[in-house]
Amino acid sequence: MASSLCSCPPHVYVSSSSASSLARKHGQPPLPFIRATRTFSCFSSSQHGVGQRSESVSSAAVAAASSSSSPSPLEDEGFEETSDDPIVEQPAEGVAERAWKMLKTANSFLPQVVMASTLLALMFPPSFTWFTNRYYAPALGFLMFAVGINLDPSNFIHAFQRPWILAAGYLGQFVIKPILGVLFATIGVSFLHLPPAIGSGMILVSCVSGAQLSNYATFLVEPDMVPLSIVMTAISTATAVFVTPALTLLLLGKRLPVDVYGMIINITQIVVAPIVAGIALNRFADRLSRSIRPVMPLLSVIVTSLCVGSPLAMNIEAVQSPFGFSVLVLVFGFHAASFLLGFQLAKTLFWKSSDVLEIQKTISFETGMQSSLLGLALANRFFADPLVGLPSAISTVLMSLMGFTLVLYWNKEKERAAYGP
Repeated sequence: MASSLCSCPPHVYVSSSSASSLARKHGQPPLPFIRATRTFSCFSSSQHGVGQRSESVSSAAVAAASSSSSPSPLEDEGFEETSDDPIVEQPAEGVAERAWKMLKTANSFLPQVVMASTLLALMFPPSFTWFTNRYYAPALGFLMFAVGINLDPSNFIHAFQRPWILAAGYLGQFVIKPILGVLFATIGVSFLHLPPAIGSGMILVSCVSGAQLSNYATFLVEPDMVPLSIVMTAISTATAVFVTPALTLLLLGKRLPVDVYGMIINITQIVVAPIVAGIALNRFADRLSRSIRPVMPLLSVIVTSLCVGSPLAMNIEAVQSPFGFSVLVLVFGFHAASFLLGFQLAKTLFWKSSDVLEIQKTISFETGMQSSLLGLALANRFFADPLVGLPSAISTVLMSLMGFTLVLYWNKEKERAAYGP
């Protein structure tokens, strides 16, 4: 059979209708539009006319579509399939959407912001000295409101149904920490040759109640455990009016007259009222609550940075004293041991619990973070030597830095557990 070589045009188009009809003829589903992208040669038998080339090409396309295991001959000849359906592009995320998302995730930058506040307070104290003690209680109250707006009264009922966890938090606060305070005070005076006033300051800061910042740190890591954390801090703060003077008398031989009425008012203003206001807004004004909730993380980060930078800036001379670095090392060791022992205490006591890891983190924050500002106020009021307040001043900053670094670490661990490395 004689055959002749014929040259096809550089671009051969096979209509979608002919390809579809041919596909139905061979029992195949309709094919998309096919275009040739480069010149190819074909052979025409003397018995087949040139007009049949389109059907030959289309038959090859149908055969290729029916065999998914072998490469298409049309692909070998440079064919590519195109769809008749239009391509719908997703609209790009706008500036407003990105800004809104950043507002809601501002908490993730809290450790970096706390570090930046610390450096700024060290290099340029006037940037924070305007934020005096009279602003501190309202600032902490705002943080408690930011937590309360995400809570429900039933959460606290559940918290009181777990009294042993509350007792473990209290044990860490007023048993483990005072023992650590005596230990590190002894190390500071006996081995680092620091003045006895520094040792007294270490013991004093270890005897004060829990910090409200521990509630906020717990909220950022384990929101379901926030009611437990709040109740722990509230109990330690309420009983501190009796426990703190008793511990300082026992360990320091110094009687500290504490204003019981003033402490109760302080607890009400900083903890109880803001939490109740947040819960009430969440329950009775849901639309308003949902509208302000996305901006609360950013505002909370700003307020936290002020609460960290202000005490450091106002006590910069004590921090820069000849004993500053040695006290910093001492206070760092005290807080590191407190975080670690709180974590291990919860693991030892509640290892059978299904949420033991969440309990460990909560008690670790409660044990590792305390009201250093209360220690500083007591030192300035009842001790003549200003060095007694130095451990409390440094503790305010280190406690926040270490606590919120743990927030970052534990959140990263949760992400790796959920999505893999």
